[in-house]
Amino acid sequence: MPAIIPRRIAAVVESLSREEPVVALQGPRAVGKTTLLRAIAASEGVHVVDLDDPAMREAVATDPATFVSGPPPVCIDEYQHVPSVLDAIKAELNRDGSPGRFIITGSTRHDALPAAAQALTGRLHLVTVYPFSQGEIDGFRENTVETLFGNASALVTPHPSQTSREEYIRRVTTGGLPIAVGRSDTARNRWFDNYITLSLERDVSDLSKIRRRQALPRLLSRLAGQTAQMLNMAAAGESVGLKADTAEKYTKLLEAIFLVHRLPAWGKSLRARTVATPKIHVVDSGLAARLLRLSPSKLARREPTSLQEFGHVFETFVVSEVLKQVSWMDGIAGCGHWRTHDGAEVDLVVERDDGDIIGLEVKAGSRVLDKDLTGLRILRDELGDAFAAGVVLHTGQRAYTVEERIHVLPADRLWTPVG
Repeated sequence: MPAIIPRRIAAVVESLSREEPVVALQGPRAVGKTTLLRAIAASEGVHVVDLDDPAMREAVATDPATFVSGPPPVCIDEYQHVPSVLDAIKAELNRDGSPGRFIITGSTRHDALPAAAQALTGRLHLVTVYPFSQGEIDGFRENTVETLFGNASALVTPHPSQTSREEYIRRVTTGGLPIAVGRSDTARNRWFDNYITLSLERDVSDLSKIRRRQALPRLLSRLAGQTAQMLNMAAAGESVGLKADTAEKYTKLLEAIFLVHRLPAWGKSLRARTVATPKIHVVDSGLAARLLRLSPSKLARREPTSLQEFGHVFETFVVSEVLKQVSWMDGIAGCGHWRTHDGAEVDLVVERDDGDIIGLEVKAGSRVLDKDLTGLRILRDELGDAFAAGVVLHTGQRAYTVEERIHVLPADRLWTPVG
């Protein structure tokens, strides 16, 4: 694996900088935002204003106008540490709002910052930087989601997958956070533990003063136990001694620092019986596996409880891989899950601006049963021509077409060349 892995999102940032005055990169800590920002700054011959550095933070807080008035693009790392810098940027834009003025990064969701800190709302373009995709790790340029919209049948080839179950387990439990990817299992687990502790102790403190701080790690673990499932806030809160409204507040903090995210319900107007409850996902499958204490050796023993948990973490892994590809694409209207009150479901629906959709169902097993296709069939029949394709992604070797616009694919079709 190369020391620096090229990021697909870099081309998106470059394109946006030609049109937008401010591009803000947001995403989890240690996801590679700083590396990306430093690469951009080096190519432009400018310096990075690093607000993770306490001395620089104090200097910028004292005189933000001086630090935002340099040659473009002004590159500011972890801007949430000095929210007043946004007011200084706004003042600069009032004088010169030309494209490419600022590229800033933050490890806190912009919409989670205090209202007073959101001076640039409507004047910046937010880009979410996800952990490495499997294709980025392997050096392959994925375009599976684009292909599903345009010509899904091209993904159905006679060549069997070469990815074993053990390899899927390795990829899932490793995840895509850059520092974790290149480590041994023991070192990775130690890093995950420190990452969680520092995120909860440092980043949550930057956002909010909370009284039940000791409940946060336990709540995060409970939410990890619900990953890829319908979010049950009352149950999660009750299990750690929190009222539902307090658990909701704390979960929003965990979302704000990119430890978990909610996948909204999709198609609420499609049928009156469509469930409106979101699903919860841990932001990285490796992090989820560590929170659940799922290791490759434990999964090799095939204990029923561990296998069930792996099924959920595998769905989180696949959904995350698809969302990464979506983040590089233009013309995407939104993503969500679809479920009816009588149990028909599709794990992930991706909708384009033109109204076309694809549906993806995820199975951790190597066999796909007829019942696994129910949700995709219902969705296809409901949507008609707007349904571009439906696929079941599984851990088996074979790809095949079941019927019109519904296919079964090995999950590694998301990141391996076809042919």
